[in-house]
Amino acid sequence: MDTEQLADLFRQYGDDVFRLAYSYLGNRADGEDVCQSVFLKLAEGKAALLPGREKSWLLTCAANLCRSQLRSFWRRNVGELDESVPFKGESDRELWDAVMALPPKYRAVIHLYYWEGYDQGEIAEVLRVSRTAVQTRMARARDMLRKELSGNEQLLAHDGTGHAQ
Repeated sequence: MDTEQLADLFRQYGDDVFRLAYSYLGNRADGEDVCQSVFLKLAEGKAALLPGREKSWLLTCAANLCRSQLRSFWRRNVGELDESVPFKGESDRELWDAVMALPPKYRAVIHLYYWEGYDQGEIAEVLRVSRTAVQTRMARARDMLRKELSGNEQLLAHDGTGHAQ
């Protein structure tokens, strides 16, 4: 892959990869590291992308790297930093904080569904789990969010893209 193609892919999908990594890991620096690692794999020629499936491969690679990082010794034994949220607006911040309070496997499905616009089948493919697992995680995550945000009906109707559900 030449430099220009790589730059085009980064411009087109870099934010998506970063947001997924950030939603998984809850840390801006770790999200940036994962994003960089994904695109380095492409630059080093360690992957061949199928036309029309670039975003899916990039997000699958990011999800795999995030899961590896969550399992690492250093990740489990180092404290978190307080960081700013990559979204604008107070209602987005409150919703994002509630999503970030979810366990990683629930954060990932919520992020991919509401912020990236994937359907449940695509999420299953990206996360390499069954569609049933995605449906279960979505239901559990929504229940957790409903409990967390029960005092704010306006946020419960928010889908993360500025549109009501």
